[in-house]
Amino acid sequence: MFEWSETDELVRESVRAFIDREIRPNLDALEHGDLPPYDIMRKLFAEFGVDVMAGEAVDNMLAKAQRKADRIAAGEPEPEKKPKSDDGGANPLAAQASMAAVVVSELSGVTLGSVAAIGVSLGLGAATIMSRGTPAQQQRWLKDLVTLKKIAAWAITEPDSGSDAFGGMKTYVRRDGDDYILNGQKTFITNGPFADTVVVYAKLDEGDGADKRDRKVLTFVLDKGMEGFTQGAPFAKMGMHSSPTGELFFDNVRLSRDRLLGETEDHSGGDGRDSARSSFTVERVGCAILALGIINECHRLSVDYAKNRTLWGQEIGRFQLIQLKLAQMEVARLNVQNMVFAALSAFGAGSLPTLAEASAMKLYSTTAATDVAMEAVQLFGGNGYMSEYRVEQLARDAKSLMIYAGSNEIQVTHVAKALLGSDRR
Repeated sequence: MFEWSETDELVRESVRAFIDREIRPNLDALEHGDLPPYDIMRKLFAEFGVDVMAGEAVDNMLAKAQRKADRIAAGEPEPEKKPKSDDGGANPLAAQASMAAVVVSELSGVTLGSVAAIGVSLGLGAATIMSRGTPAQQQRWLKDLVTLKKIAAWAITEPDSGSDAFGGMKTYVRRDGDDYILNGQKTFITNGPFADTVVVYAKLDEGDGADKRDRKVLTFVLDKGMEGFTQGAPFAKMGMHSSPTGELFFDNVRLSRDRLLGETEDHSGGDGRDSARSSFTVERVGCAILALGIINECHRLSVDYAKNRTLWGQEIGRFQLIQLKLAQMEVARLNVQNMVFAALSAFGAGSLPTLAEASAMKLYSTTAATDVAMEAVQLFGGNGYMSEYRVEQLARDAKSLMIYAGSNEIQVTHVAKALLGSDRR
């Protein structure tokens, strides 16, 4: 059975101390959009040494890739791999994943938007460059991103293509000699207003009259300040206020081939659709961890309030309807935590959930988090409607998760198609 380790709990306490010291005093500024989350998250990375470890990991990965390239160029054989010994110890991948889940869930219960901003930069922007980029492209962009020196955005959504991300995509590139010319618009882009590096998905227009829905999708990396590239101001949103979200505009942006991820239109891993779909799986599992953080915080706040708020001369926690709300929160907490545990266990074994399984996790956990948060507002009564008690922020943030990373209605479609078979519509 998977469970939080002693190390995980120590990390949790350290993260909570950082939150109390650095984040809670700045929550109003984060929530009002006056304070972008990046410097606080950089401070978190620096305090826990994550920036140094991430930078070293990238350096080691690139050095290993260079040694392999040098061996191939010299015609040297690949060295034999030493068999891994099974000493019965803990799987380091599982340990790393569970510690990351602890950090993310603790932060998301206080400032979900900040977590989303960094999660997109690392889990979508940097991860796409790492999985699709050439060694030269990884060298160019990765280290600055994983250390948070720079922030990435991941741009796929458009005004007319949210759930129908690929079929309705209108942003396009056309070849111009050895370069490409990019035109179009993206919207609802996390980090869009401030991103230094932007991963952009666009359709290839070959001028052959082919059906626009079926055209090849290519993936490019842009940098802030490029001619013809405009980053819109942050949107005003219902929730996740600490996550800057905006539009991107492309007006004849000239892109050299070294900005095409993989530097080829025929990537061995498929076109941009395949890249995005693998990101969808990770993103939706991540939503369950974010949802767990919101449930945990609502649960904590509600239990504390039920113990201390009095009505008719007694604590409201003595009333059965309040007890029912608390019990239902606990059931949701255990269910979502067990889903997260299952995903962490699978990751430790070297596998990921299928897209349908990730969609099921996202569908259930985000609905549960929203239900729990709304019940927390109700439990707090009039106080719950006031921003100083924070459960109203959690309710707004939780609702965003039902739309974020693909609306929950789309998750139903993915789950149902897997159950019925891909040949049935």
